[in-house]
Amino acid sequence: MFFQNKDGKLQETERYEVIRSDASNPLSSYAAYAFELDGAEWPTAEHYYQAMKFEDADYRERIRQAATPEQAAKLGKSWFKKRRQDWKKNRITYMTRANYIKCRTHPQVAKALTDSGEKLIADLTMYDYFWGTGRDLRGGNHFGKMLMGIRSKLREESQQDAS
Repeated sequence: MFFQNKDGKLQETERYEVIRSDASNPLSSYAAYAFELDGAEWPTAEHYYQAMKFEDADYRERIRQAATPEQAAKLGKSWFKKRRQDWKKNRITYMTRANYIKCRTHPQVAKALTDSGEKLIADLTMYDYFWGTGRDLRGGNHFGKMLMGIRSKLREESQQDAS
């Protein structure tokens, strides 16, 4: 297994692989683990993430009510609705909030994440070079990095609770 390090060189590493849109993986943003956040019940992290792109409360509600995460994503990619001005600056924050709350709501999801050990988490989504690694492993892997950050926070909290 190879992964690009900070210097741009490929290095061999052991990794935990996830695909953000694979609903069968509890760590995926498409996995059906509902949670409450910002006063509403969200069916998936993807529903929350896509809805937060917009300031229009009615449109956000339409996304929240989408039957599937795929439909929520499609509504979130709508070109005719105006995205919030600060979206690019805050999108990682919204994805992190959704997935952190999902882990806090569902202990089995938190366990799946902490059970990944110290492995690098790589989102192997082929055509997403922001959230995923892209097909050539040169993408930003922000989804994997976000999960590793949540994993660290969950471990920290677990150690504090044990003290």
